[in-house]
Amino acid sequence: MSAQPNEKVQVIASGDRTILPEGTRMIPVYIMGKKYLLPETLTIQKAIEYAGYQFIRACGCRGGICGACPTVWRVKGDYQLHFGLACQTVIEEEMVLAQLPFFPANKAVYDLEQLQATGEAIASLYPEVMKCVGCNTCTRACPMDIDVMEYINAAMRGDVARTARVSFDCIQCGLCSARCPAQIAHYHVAQLCRRLYGRYVLPRAEHLASRVDEIQAGKYDGFLEELTRMDEDQLRKLYVEREVEPLDSEGWEPGDKRYL
Repeated sequence: MSAQPNEKVQVIASGDRTILPEGTRMIPVYIMGKKYLLPETLTIQKAIEYAGYQFIRACGCRGGICGACPTVWRVKGDYQLHFGLACQTVIEEEMVLAQLPFFPANKAVYDLEQLQATGEAIASLYPEVMKCVGCNTCTRACPMDIDVMEYINAAMRGDVARTARVSFDCIQCGLCSARCPAQIAHYHVAQLCRRLYGRYVLPRAEHLASRVDEIQAGKYDGFLEELTRMDEDQLRKLYVEREVEPLDSEGWEPGDKRYL
């Protein structure tokens, strides 16, 4: 997340148009080395805007979790470094903030078609996974409550499928790597395993291959042209009356995470 100062100050964050609660206390927070008095109820992201900064890129989803706003801070009197997402972390008194434009974890370059879904492939690209000391700080840092150490252990064993499944909700924020004493790029390892899983482990969807052949042969060209000529009401009616994809015998849709 990157921000730059502008001339406006003391403006409620653009992502939150609500009125501050009555009696909200103003607390000192340091942003980019400068002291500001900010409402204690604001998240880091909104507090930075309140201080007069304007986000110019990677401001993220503004109130949810997308992984674009990792932040490092210290609190005066506390020697520890703290890490979190600016969109979900509320400011505290005497907080000293610094924004990270991205987390600088090393990312391996590879050709997926030249790899195999094995532990050797993982270790050759990310040898640091073998240095995991089992401290579990990566798991404690994860804003998505993913068992990060569990999927790293699975990667060490060459269990690509389990690594892919456990890391499915990863948002690539990098906070796990920020806390790792072994300097493991956990989220890059997870992405590699999900790619290997999808390319080599999951069974190929034969029905999808046949549908692609039909599309390339022009089977649906006429239908698509007809759709483009419909007005909004016709499209809404068609959508409501469409045939919904059936559930399987246990009540799960094909897109559900259980199919991973």
